[in-house]
Amino acid sequence: KSIFQKLLVNFTWWVNRKDPSGANVFEGGFLGLDNIGVFDRSAPLPTGGHLEQADGTAWMAFYCQTMLQIALELALYDPVRQEMAAKFYEHFLWIAAAMDRVGPHKDELWDLEDGFFYDVLRLPGDRAVRLKVRSMVGLLALCASTVFPADIERLTLFMQRARDFTRRHPSLVAGIVSPTRVGHGGRRLLALLDDDKLRSVLRYLLDESEFLSPFGIRALSRHHRDHPYTFSVGRDVYRVEYEPAESTSGLFGGNSNWRGPIWFPVNVLIIRGLVNLYAFYGNEFTVECPTGSGHRMTLFEVAREIAARLTRCFLRDAQGARPVHGTAGKFQSDPHWRDLILFYEYFHGDSGAGLGASHQTGWTGLVAPLFHVVSLLDPEKLLAGHTLADGIRASSARTS
Repeated sequence: KSIFQKLLVNFTWWVNRKDPSGANVFEGGFLGLDNIGVFDRSAPLPTGGHLEQADGTAWMAFYCQTMLQIALELALYDPVRQEMAAKFYEHFLWIAAAMDRVGPHKDELWDLEDGFFYDVLRLPGDRAVRLKVRSMVGLLALCASTVFPADIERLTLFMQRARDFTRRHPSLVAGIVSPTRVGHGGRRLLALLDDDKLRSVLRYLLDESEFLSPFGIRALSRHHRDHPYTFSVGRDVYRVEYEPAESTSGLFGGNSNWRGPIWFPVNVLIIRGLVNLYAFYGNEFTVECPTGSGHRMTLFEVAREIAARLTRCFLRDAQGARPVHGTAGKFQSDPHWRDLILFYEYFHGDSGAGLGASHQTGWTGLVAPLFHVVSLLDPEKLLAGHTLADGIRASSARTS
């Protein structure tokens, strides 16, 4: 209860500070993705105006879902908390609707023609320009997915509030999977992507010429290697192109790069989102993986494939080399060094070599549970679980 109260203050601060227009679209570059965008998103724009951010908005939707889940857990012991859960349910729907309003709009985050989320540059005079950079900015909407077990119906006050609000505001759920739709095992889904959007975003995510590397998901599409994105402001030209290794500019100190490398934290959030979506859709929803291969996978199999590619950074290949060590000969061949693994900050988008700080165990250490996802999780037990956590525990227990 104490943590929830502190998070409530924090959530309110973010809403008031980063959504000054009250439109449920967020700005300010607060996710720390550094140089991922056309402009330095923590500095004033050279064009004037402000930047509406697809990643920041998706993150706040994810925050809503997390607060909703905590409130529902507390409501099992304190029924009054259902009122707070309903507040976060409503706030999530407002954010989801702001990302893709009913009808065709050129000034919203979802690009219907491309089937992808982009940042929108809101210029003085209210003219809007989509910044069509295919990056992690447009993928984070996958992370905002929460599945509720069938017995959520026992929280009658929350369910009644949710149904009443949805009935009064049908436009808010027009672009997402209806919260009234029942999925596998009687589960309900709250997500930013409906079926069509999910297939479209996954088509990019699982394309090996775009995001899908042999070693995980790139932060920027490889498409921009041959097709850089440029934006002119007066005589200045701002450029974003695929850079799979360290940054070629001095932005943010030059040792951070979100324009092509693989970062474990966001990859793990995507895997989490896919496993949640699988718990709702089950085995009936399949996609091509890799895109264009003709090989179809369930969402769980896609999550496991991404996890396997991430772990490949650390495993010896057919020649006995670990991609993480790159061209460091001593680490690759010296028997005293070859098994000393460093947990780098990020990884080369094509070769899997470790880059940046070599002591980033706090998030790159996530490779440990990824081995668990690859080898231990049983999708059928996951589907059969009363809750997603039950399914994970049951499938894990099979090897213990």
